[in-house]
Amino acid sequence: MSRQNYTFTSESVSEGHPDKVCDRISDAVLDALLAEDPLARVACETFATTNRVVIGGEVGLTDQDKLHEYMGRIDAITRACIKDIGYEQDKFHHETVEITNLLHEQSAHIAQGVTGEQGDEGAGDQGIMFGYATNETSALMPAPIQYSHAILRRLAEVRKNGTEPALGPDAKSQLSVRYENGKPVGVSSLVLSTQHLDESLTSADIRAMVEPYIAETLPEGWLTDATQWHVNPTGKFVIGGPDGDAGLTGRKIIVDTYGGAAPHGGGAFSGKDPTKVDRSAAYVARYLAKNVVASGMADRCTVQLSYAIGVAKPLSIYVDTHGTGDVKDSAIETAIPQVIDLTPRGIRTHLELNKPIYQRTAAYGHFGRDPEADGGFSWERTDLVDALRKAV
Repeated sequence: MSRQNYTFTSESVSEGHPDKVCDRISDAVLDALLAEDPLARVACETFATTNRVVIGGEVGLTDQDKLHEYMGRIDAITRACIKDIGYEQDKFHHETVEITNLLHEQSAHIAQGVTGEQGDEGAGDQGIMFGYATNETSALMPAPIQYSHAILRRLAEVRKNGTEPALGPDAKSQLSVRYENGKPVGVSSLVLSTQHLDESLTSADIRAMVEPYIAETLPEGWLTDATQWHVNPTGKFVIGGPDGDAGLTGRKIIVDTYGGAAPHGGGAFSGKDPTKVDRSAAYVARYLAKNVVASGMADRCTVQLSYAIGVAKPLSIYVDTHGTGDVKDSAIETAIPQVIDLTPRGIRTHLELNKPIYQRTAAYGHFGRDPEADGGFSWERTDLVDALRKAV
């Protein structure tokens, strides 16, 4: 029997966090290449620091002769990302930042592993991937990470629409959520560090500014007189973004997934095309776990998949419903390959992943979002419920 009464903490970071700036640029490059070539293979990494962005990695195109043409667009893509995020600081400005593009063609040895024999598409790498879902929120996500994201998204909205022009792009949130009888019931402590552009503002000023937005974002009654608040606890936070701290693609893997409430396979997502199972198999594992919970077969579900480079089918499928299931975990494991093709090609086809839908995932979580009409967040659909029920 799992614990029913406890406190669990998760954190999120805003789109202006240095690592998220890099995730955004990497995914924007990926989207631009997929828009031109849906079969593009991309592994794009970004590094950002004071007045500097460096982009590197590998690109494989259907027509490799077009690589030079596409590379000429990287500078504009990068500046557009930085501008949209909101950076116009003296030492990190979308107009003046120095950009170095070191992208090159994909390794032939990696390419042959992915293509495999007789054209079969193998996994782009070995690895383990996890998906998770829980019915404690309507998005079937753990409450601490879901609401940590929601707070920062709301603050970004009021910053960008001009309601709170004193806020800067860089921010972090952290919620310690109290559980009773296994369900989230309140916030015991809240940490928010947000960049501000007016040096005269104190921590108390920032709290007065952000508190109404936080209160409207959280469920009613979750904030009480007993909730501990820590808003800009170090004092001023004027220098932010890559000028305050260097950023790198793929350093916020727990923020990107379940806030530590579930296992993580170790592979980052941003900048990787869907032949890379680090990304696509993690998405389909979430899709499967969410559909299990949405079907009512369990209150919580973890799905693990494993792959080998160049091998199409997963080596293993593991399901754990944490003692909350109405059917045996082994029965769900048997049912899964009956309702979906878990080869890289099968995942890409089922979830329509060869589309330029990735830039929007770079901040505020890859999971717990609404599926979109153009195929964005397709892994959040619950359209596999009936098939799973029948197979089980």
